[in-house]
Amino acid sequence: MFGSSDEEICSGFSEAIAKWSSCEQVENVNPGTLPSYWETDDDNDNGPKPAELYGKFTWKLDNFSQISKRELRSNAFEVGGYNWYLLMYPQGCDVCNHLSLFLCVANHDKLLPGWSHFAQFTIAVINKDPKKSKYSDTLHRFWKKEHDWGWKKFMELTKVMDGFIVNDTLVIKAQVQVIREKKDCLFRCLDCQYRRELACVYRANVEQICWSFVEEKQKKLGDLLGDSARWSSFCAFWLGVDQNVRRRMSREQTDVILKVVVKQFFKEKEVTSTLVMESLYRGLKALEWHSKSNTAGEKVMDAAESPAPIIRVENGMFTLVDDVLLLIERAAIEALPLKDEKGPQNRAKDGTYADIKREESMLAELGRRTVEIIALTQIFSNRIEVAYQEAVALKRQEELIREEEETWHAESEQKVNGGAADKEKRAKKKQSKPKHSSGKGKDKRGNENLDVSLQDKMQSESTLHSAIDCLSLNQAPSILEKDDTSGAVQM
Repeated sequence: MFGSSDEEICSGFSEAIAKWSSCEQVENVNPGTLPSYWETDDDNDNGPKPAELYGKFTWKLDNFSQISKRELRSNAFEVGGYNWYLLMYPQGCDVCNHLSLFLCVANHDKLLPGWSHFAQFTIAVINKDPKKSKYSDTLHRFWKKEHDWGWKKFMELTKVMDGFIVNDTLVIKAQVQVIREKKDCLFRCLDCQYRRELACVYRANVEQICWSFVEEKQKKLGDLLGDSARWSSFCAFWLGVDQNVRRRMSREQTDVILKVVVKQFFKEKEVTSTLVMESLYRGLKALEWHSKSNTAGEKVMDAAESPAPIIRVENGMFTLVDDVLLLIERAAIEALPLKDEKGPQNRAKDGTYADIKREESMLAELGRRTVEIIALTQIFSNRIEVAYQEAVALKRQEELIREEEETWHAESEQKVNGGAADKEKRAKKKQSKPKHSSGKGKDKRGNENLDVSLQDKMQSESTLHSAIDCLSLNQAPSILEKDDTSGAVQM
């Protein structure tokens, strides 16, 4: 499957690369003129270096006007431990009136399952006037289903005859850089010569990417400072934190932050990603160098142009060099390095050692500032602000508990006061109701009447008993008399 991405050909690229390549100035730069950390690799990385994974290939097609084949393949060449070849369609691949060019993985069908080659490459058709040579470059991950990648419309056929064919020979050059990407740390991607060639064209893109990111972070810090209530609350929290706790919260492991950096800036489909990673890698090295010594050795830039770092790198940790309140205020307003307004043509025309040092030092400084702002914002958001939010939440929870307790006490007191009031109210209500008092009088009079009735009844019974007794006494003789009479009869 042939890649058919848009033509990633920048204006001025041909002139820039031709100048660098023809003069060979980039290859002969004296390392002593560059910052001491610029060409330093990670001492802990025992794998192949970018220079060992970089290679060039030149393909000459003689008798070009007599070629009638639909496609042409170059000889295989080895770069980065892998075999490659160039594939050309003189009359175009699935297009008309265009020259199509691709980079392909050789013997891809014989590679082990799951194979993958990640590479940045440049293909150029050379013109007799080096400034008019046609260059295009891209970044791609080669694998089973995408084992060839390039441009279907590399250039129009009508332009091929315009100085590109000399003595019926067409010359095609390729530069291939195999990349060993990493997920948890910054890494070098490019051979120094290839990097400088690409920087001639894409430096402005790299600056824009880093500038936009840093400006966005500065705006967020500025918004925090502008929110007086929140900032005052945070300051009060921070000033109340123990000094030892502050120191612990003002640092973070380097691998934690560098994972964020790689994820943010390394995009497989963006050709500038490798240069951005190079800039950030050099910026990290600059921070490490500053951390070891602020006075000895070389400087990244002149002191007037390079502010003192706000991050220190040591023992596998990013550490804030000062109080976070001061660093946030400083980072929010600190100016970034000035953008270089010169185009790639102007830079190519003046390829002195001093220019190379200045431009690469400025990229390192921009990378340093980008790494710093990421480290500062990550330490603040992931450690300090988390502690602040927890403190705010705890304080709010305590306030809610206190409010609940106050509400409970108020309700309890209200119930107590309400009970006493109700009791008093009931007492007053009892006194004020006439029915209740007359009823009691009636009951009392009823009881008195009952006592009188009982006394009358008892008196009546007594009188009755007296009458009966009297009657019995009066009638007693007659009864005896009757008894006597009856007795006489019987006798």
